[in-house]
Amino acid sequence: MTGTGAIVATEKFTLLLIDDHPMLRNGLKQLIALDDRLQVVAEAGNGIDGLALAQQHDPDLILLDLNMPGLNGLDTLTQLREIALSGRVVVFSVSDNEEDVVCALKRGADGYLLKDMEPEALLKALHQAAAGQIVLSEALTPILVARLREAQPAQMRDINQLTRRERDILQLISDGMTNKAIARKLDISESTVKVHVKYLLKKMNLKSRLEAAVWALQNGLH
Repeated sequence: MTGTGAIVATEKFTLLLIDDHPMLRNGLKQLIALDDRLQVVAEAGNGIDGLALAQQHDPDLILLDLNMPGLNGLDTLTQLREIALSGRVVVFSVSDNEEDVVCALKRGADGYLLKDMEPEALLKALHQAAAGQIVLSEALTPILVARLREAQPAQMRDINQLTRRERDILQLISDGMTNKAIARKLDISESTVKVHVKYLLKKMNLKSRLEAAVWALQNGLH
C-alpha cells in the first residue's frame, strides 16, 4: 500500500462513566461507540467504585453524575481531586440549579454539561473536554458569570503576583488551549505547564481551569 499523505488518527480518548442509572450509561456507551476517537474503558454505578476505577485506569475524561446514592457526585468529585489523575473531570447532570453548578466548579470540576444536550453537541463537548478544553452547557454560562461577578469584590486576586510565564499560561487557558497545546506554543514540556497551572491557580485562589478562564475573560486578559 503506497502512502497518499493521509494520516489516520488511531489514538482514542478514554472515558470513565460514573452514574447510578444503568440505562443512561448504556445509552452513553452506544453513542460514544459511534465515535472512533472516544472509548469507554470503565463504568461505575456509584462514587466508591468510580474512585477505584479512576485510579486503575487514569482516563482522559471522567463523566460524573451529581445525584447518586451513598457517596454523592460532589463528594466523589472532592475525592477525585485528591488523586493524582492526569485527565479531566466533567459533571454530567440533569440539574441546572445554580448552587449545584457553582459548588461543582468550586470543587474543581473541569466543566458542567446537562443531560438534555443533543447527541452531536455532547460528542463535540466530550472531544473538547478530553483534549483539556473547558466545557460548559450554554444555558449555564450566565449563572456562572453572575456568581463570579458577585464574588469578585470579596476576592483579592492580584494578577501581578503571577510570574510572566504564569500570566502567559493563564491567558492561553482563557483561550481554551490544552496543556499540550500550551507546551507546544511556549516550547516547554507539558509537565512544566502542569506545574505552572497548579501554582497560578493556588496564587489566584482559583479552584479550576474553568474558573480561571472565566476570571481571565472577565478581567480583560485575552
